Amino acid sequence: MTYHMQKPSMRLLVLAIVLLLVPAACSSGDSADREMFDEIGAPLDGAGFAPETTTTMASAQEAPSDGDERSGANQLGSGGVEPVVFQTSGFGRDIIFTADLTVAVPDVATAGEQATREIQLLGGFLFGQRTTGDPTPMSILTFKVSPDDFQEALDRLGSIGDLRSQNVSADDVTERIVDVQSRINTAEASVERLRSLLEGAVDIKTIVELENELLERETQLETMRGSLRTLEDQVALATIVLTITEAESRPAVSLNVTTYLGHDDGISCPGSSGITVDQTDEVTVCFEIFNVGDTLLTDFELRDPVLDVEFDDLILIFGDPATPIEPGESIVLATETVAERSLRTQTTVTATPVNEDGDVLSNRKAANTVTVFIQAVDPGGIPTFTEGLQASWRLLVDLAQALVLFAGAIIPFFWVPILIWLAWRYTTRRNDADGLAPRTSTDSPEAGKTGPVAATETVDGS
Repeated sequence: MTYHMQKPSMRLLVLAIVLLLVPAACSSGDSADREMFDEIGAPLDGAGFAPETTTTMASAQEAPSDGDERSGANQLGSGGVEPVVFQTSGFGRDIIFTADLTVAVPDVATAGEQATREIQLLGGFLFGQRTTGDPTPMSILTFKVSPDDFQEALDRLGSIGDLRSQNVSADDVTERIVDVQSRINTAEASVERLRSLLEGAVDIKTIVELENELLERETQLETMRGSLRTLEDQVALATIVLTITEAESRPAVSLNVTTYLGHDDGISCPGSSGITVDQTDEVTVCFEIFNVGDTLLTDFELRDPVLDVEFDDLILIFGDPATPIEPGESIVLATETVAERSLRTQTTVTATPVNEDGDVLSNRKAANTVTVFIQAVDPGGIPTFTEGLQASWRLLVDLAQALVLFAGAIIPFFWVPILIWLAWRYTTRRNDADGLAPRTSTDSPEAGKTGPVAATETVDGS
């Protein structure tokens, strides 16, 4: 019993001694570290002492300087937003920059020369050009510039005229270049091995096989080197394709025809594209004319043979046709009619393009044609006296038209009944003449007979 009591006591004593020694060792280590730090005066560059580095960072966070506060405020912003800049360098990546933009100018040739000068001032050059003349002058210029000057080149080219469209893209080809370079290294090693084998070959068959394989490997190697050079050239120089068009070269007019039920001098225009109404209902047709081109339009003309209307017959709702219509502007007109029957309109609008001075642009014309369907249905019910009278009159007119048509169809054949009647008369008279002629003894089949019978037949015949 005593033995079992002494063994746990010994264990507790050993554990207590260990617990006392551990803090002492830690304290000794900290003292040694502090003494080393005091002797050096500062952390060693690149030593990376964890206690000292952590302490320094904590100090910087707890007591930031005034300069750091201002810097942080500038980075986070204080209500203002910095403009976005298209950065083309400093990524550490291989990027291909390309852009397509279209500008409209009064003189295509002059603008092309100006664009070339602007790019040359940036150190770029003209890589290709394609120009067409009348009736639609246009020039397509391809420029090569440094990626660092890419954004500046776009700004300068876009300012030589009216910028119509712009498309900018950046293609990261870093992985492709690394992959091609790796394949080139592998192919070069393979070619060197084949050359070594070819130098030591003595068998003709082996030499021929090695030469063929070597030729194929060298061809593949040159192809990959060409692809790598192409990618590197595209990365080294950004590509800008500039399309220059004449500002007043695309006159165009758009027409929208709508309808609605009733007459109100076109106040409810526009209506719907097509409607179904009862016969004799009042219908208003609206015409919206838009200038969708890039030139001024004047001298509008509108005609519809189905509605039997022209421009001067229409009610002006909006706009001033007497003055040139600017691009993007419109005029609205209307006409009022009665849907006596179903109609499919055929409206055509034309306009003359002019420049800013009012001079007519030669070889230019804007036109458009639109149709709309107005379905008129019979409302049913008992017709009125007026409706019955109108229906009778229409029936009489239709009958007269049918008789005239029938007469016109048979007049070319009027001689046919006459010929038939003449033939019938001739046949009848001939038959009558044949029936009255006396029959002679020679006409009888018994003419050769003699005796009393023959005499009797003659007497009977007389």
